[in-house]
Amino acid sequence: MAIYDYITEPLTNFGDAKNLKAYEAGLKTARSYLGEEFPLIINGERIFTDTHIKSLNPSNHSEVLGEICQAGMPEAEMAMEAALTTFEFWKKVDPRVRADVLFKAANIMKRRKHELSALMTLEAGKPWVEADADTAEAIDFLEYYGRQMLKMSRIDDTVLSRRDIERNEYIYIPLGVGAIITPWNFPLAILTGMTSAAVVSSNTVLLKPASTTLIIAYKFVEIMEEAGLPAGVINYMPGKGSIVGDFIVKHPKTRFISFTGSKEVGSGIYENAAKLQKGQIWLKRVIAEMGGKDAILVDNDADLDMAATSIVTSAFGFSGQKCSACSRAIIHEDVYDDVVKMIKEKTEKIVLGDVEDFTNKMGPVNDILAFNRINEYIEIGKKEGKLLTGGTSDMSKGYFINPTVFIDLDPKARLMQEEIFGPVLSVCKVKSFEEGIEVVNNTEYGLTGAVISNDRAHLEMAREDFHVGNLYFNRKCTGAIVGYQPFGGFNMSGTDSKAGGPDYLVLHMQGKSITEQF
Repeated sequence: MAIYDYITEPLTNFGDAKNLKAYEAGLKTARSYLGEEFPLIINGERIFTDTHIKSLNPSNHSEVLGEICQAGMPEAEMAMEAALTTFEFWKKVDPRVRADVLFKAANIMKRRKHELSALMTLEAGKPWVEADADTAEAIDFLEYYGRQMLKMSRIDDTVLSRRDIERNEYIYIPLGVGAIITPWNFPLAILTGMTSAAVVSSNTVLLKPASTTLIIAYKFVEIMEEAGLPAGVINYMPGKGSIVGDFIVKHPKTRFISFTGSKEVGSGIYENAAKLQKGQIWLKRVIAEMGGKDAILVDNDADLDMAATSIVTSAFGFSGQKCSACSRAIIHEDVYDDVVKMIKEKTEKIVLGDVEDFTNKMGPVNDILAFNRINEYIEIGKKEGKLLTGGTSDMSKGYFINPTVFIDLDPKARLMQEEIFGPVLSVCKVKSFEEGIEVVNNTEYGLTGAVISNDRAHLEMAREDFHVGNLYFNRKCTGAIVGYQPFGGFNMSGTDSKAGGPDYLVLHMQGKSITEQF
């Protein structure tokens, strides 16, 4: 296979008993280092601070998985200085060397695949299948971005050349120091993709992971170190968003901010990044992905079992905590009752519980804040629509909310408009496919969506008019594949950065044209 060829990491077949045993071994390995104190990593040095937060197992919130040191202003400034100094060296490193670090990290992840997945089961509450897919996607990002960097470094240096008069070159150069602010819902995959894209493009970074999944982020940095990444290229900086986050976003030496998370936080970052600070000599670039209110539209000639399965799988995979999750089902009136019945049947078959047990296919929500917020929306749903199934929760041991479906909602109801980020599905009826297209587009978001239909004219209509960054036909609306389904959305879903796509690395660089007259 040529070095530029890219093949996705295969998912684990848990129907094979030996893979079940391998995952159980991964759980034991992960548990062997839990309970420790995890420091900051600045310029390769382990920095212990007096301020800690505890990482809790969301399936069993009385279990403390570890205590993670938190950065303050002195550590944040130290990390910025380290990143600035290292950038002067790292920006001159051959792209083949930078790509090699990613390839080596990918191989380390492959060897430790079940351990990393098991750690996400414990720290993020991910069922085995979901955690395995997360690790596979992280590996894919490393493999894909490494190859993309190699391809970009081969740009013909005589582009636009007038050979008898002058030579014209067009090259990409890095931006500088970036702030990488990552989410908890894909604590390895998205973190790996955001960070590796920045560093393979010759930038150095301050990495601020989400506060509930800091151990998996720490293990990622360890892997990058083992792969040969020099000290100071990635500086691991857990800390409060109001302190460390604001500092690195507003710092005049920050050149770009890469963010995945909520609309509220993302729009605040966008606003703060736009303000010039004293000593700042550039306009900061913001790469942002901010969630969605994703819909699956079911036509009146659809395969109804496919429709119901796609909806339920998309709505309740990882407890609805994917930015691509189906939170709205918009169903043609001709098939509405039949599809609703099937949604109820399939939803009530989902087994909820502690995901350390493989037989539990749906686990807890992220933390107490998410638990309370989602339950508030469930109460709103009881007023706005009809509760089809679910609507109950229990946090006596873990943050468990039963998969919940509301039907007969008005398209403009709060449940149909506001991002909930949990296992709550909202269903409404439309009289025509055209009306369905109007409804799918009536929110402020535009991330993912799907159409279940056998009518080619309707699929072509959706191709033009369904306004989302990732549109799927006759399948679920989750599970974008790196390199094949570049991911990013429109409107308040973000800057359409298209992670895992051919132009993602360019967002971390700037073009430079060089002309030499002969």
